[in-house]
Amino acid sequence: MTDDTRHTAIVEAWRAERYAALRREIGWLTLAGLHWLRPGVNTAGSAPHADVVLPSGPSEAGTFAVTDDGVTADGAFEHDGRPVHGLRLASDHEADEPTMLALGSLRLCLIERGDRLAIRTWDVDAAARQAFDGIEHWPVDPRWRIDARFERTPARTLAVPDVLGTDEVREAPGDVVFDMDGESHRLQALRGGDRGELFLVFGDETNRIETYGGGRFLYTAPPDADGSVVVDFNRAYNPPCVFSPFATCPLPWSENRLRLRVEAGEKIFHLSR
Repeated sequence: MTDDTRHTAIVEAWRAERYAALRREIGWLTLAGLHWLRPGVNTAGSAPHADVVLPSGPSEAGTFAVTDDGVTADGAFEHDGRPVHGLRLASDHEADEPTMLALGSLRLCLIERGDRLAIRTWDVDAAARQAFDGIEHWPVDPRWRIDARFERTPARTLAVPDVLGTDEVREAPGDVVFDMDGESHRLQALRGGDRGELFLVFGDETNRIETYGGGRFLYTAPPDADGSVVVDFNRAYNPPCVFSPFATCPLPWSENRLRLRVEAGEKIFHLSR
């Protein structure tokens, strides 16, 4: 097996894992709702006047009460197979696995974004999940597996914009620098994992044409001790907002918009429901 063949096999194995993750019950293809909570009692149900409008189920399914002590749920929901009565919900920022509620084919949990709280809803029977058969992408090209260097910076945070029009403060340990076609390019990297992985949110000149207008994502392995790091754009992938209008995604900021066409990785995904 040649190096190029081995590289292609590795990327395709990664792609198969990504598709498997997208097909899960709780995934971007099944995301069916996002509703922001206000202090006090928020009603939930399929009725259009509910504070948390559900895509199916009873018109009045229950309530979510927001107090200084947190958020509690009541109603027709179940948690771990048991009815819910005054259950305090752990959010996605409080626990690795937030408290998950069930209502028929729906799954609901509490999320935090900055100082705001919301109920996120999935439908495990979503048509998009059933119809998903992959994402168009460029053929794997070893040219886009780039030996780059990581330039660590003093403790730094960035205000990362998102599709909601807000900024989230994120830890940014340094910059990834690489050469392509005789020119040097730089991306500000975000913290991507506990082992030192890097997370890149980037835009390029294929955006709004072949790829999503809001850029793409890419993870790298932890840089070596000397700062060497491989950036494999063949693994560039669509952010969750491509799959659902109810996702909250970071967007590439001005320093992370590359002035080149990255013809590698995933192309735009057109969702049909």
